[in-house]
Amino acid sequence: MKKFILAALTVFMGSNVFAQEIDFGIKAGVNFASISDADDLSNRTGFQAGIFGGIKFTDNLGIQADLLYSQQGAEFDAGDFDLTYVNVPVVLKYYLVQGLNIQAGPQFGFIVDDNISTVVGDIEESIEAEKTDVSGIVGAGYDFPFGIRVDARYNFGLTKVVEGSDSKNSVVSIALGYSFL
Repeated sequence: MKKFILAALTVFMGSNVFAQEIDFGIKAGVNFASISDADDLSNRTGFQAGIFGGIKFTDNLGIQADLLYSQQGAEFDAGDFDLTYVNVPVVLKYYLVQGLNIQAGPQFGFIVDDNISTVVGDIEESIEAEKTDVSGIVGAGYDFPFGIRVDARYNFGLTKVVEGSDSKNSVVSIALGYSFL
């Protein structure tokens, strides 16, 4: 009896290990970014590009992490508000039906370049952005069987972009990816 239980556990555990799907690839897309709680600012369109990796634990549940170069910020008449980040989103993916998934999780951003300045008359004032950014992510995606991935996400800032203000990042992104595995 002990041998039968041990054999059954071995088969069960082995099938679970092989049921896991590993995913690795590249992605690129467009960002429609803005800054919340800021007057006279409009959306800034930028791009994002990078790599992703993930594991699908069951038919319905997986996790994915990305490493993305991301242009964010906002547009306004009295200066510049251009932000460039290296973002690391980590999302839990729940598959509703084959390929179609909803996503949620945190994103950790690290500023690469900030160009924030205001012009009042002849005086230009530079402002520095915070070095890190933490956001929440919600979204949806579709993983095609032949490696193509499409996702749309909304990133809502949880930390302030500039010290002393209530402004936070707000980004809608649409991306296309290709999985090598």
